[in-house]
Amino acid sequence: MFTGIVAAVGRIERVEPLGADAGLRLTIDAGALDLSDVASGDSIAIQGACMTVIGIDGGRFVVEVSRESLSKTCGLDRLGEVNLEKAMRLDDRIGGHLVSGHVDGLGRVIAFEPAGESWRLVLQAPAELAKFFAYKGSVTVNGTSLTVNRVVDVAGGAEFEINLIPHTIAVTTLRTLKVGDRVNLEVDLIARYVERMLGAAGGAVEPPVRS
Repeated sequence: MFTGIVAAVGRIERVEPLGADAGLRLTIDAGALDLSDVASGDSIAIQGACMTVIGIDGGRFVVEVSRESLSKTCGLDRLGEVNLEKAMRLDDRIGGHLVSGHVDGLGRVIAFEPAGESWRLVLQAPAELAKFFAYKGSVTVNGTSLTVNRVVDVAGGAEFEINLIPHTIAVTTLRTLKVGDRVNLEVDLIARYVERMLGAAGGAVEPPVRS
């Protein structure tokens, strides 16, 4: 589990194919992320996707990303900056919200522009995720816990708006976003379970008829 509070911006320095129709091995410079308490087998969220550390070398660590994970995410198949967060401890503060590190789908940047001292970010979510967004609800974008300020249903999904304060811009990769870019989205964990429970209640299966 994670909190969506990005601890450091690292950089994917090396991308190695694992074989035909397989995934990739990534070597990542952890930047300011302290790896002194990280061991092989530990989890680190990279751009919001939970990955297992398989090796550490000084200030760098190595993960292997499956083909399935690559098909559901963006930003893990090429060199470049990435948001990093180590898995939370049970006694940690939850500065953001509970985040599983399992990307639910890809969003698309509709607008990204200054708004006073902050920035206005508008994203479009795919139709299958639209029902999970609510005013003042939580969402994880590229591993960053954010608050939804506005949501509108549109053809093909939903558009939602986020206000990014200067600190968030300064300490995450969100500052590099451009209109048309894809982003990793994880919907709120509680919303996911509420939808499941309401769906189950509305579609109860009739008990079998006994003769």
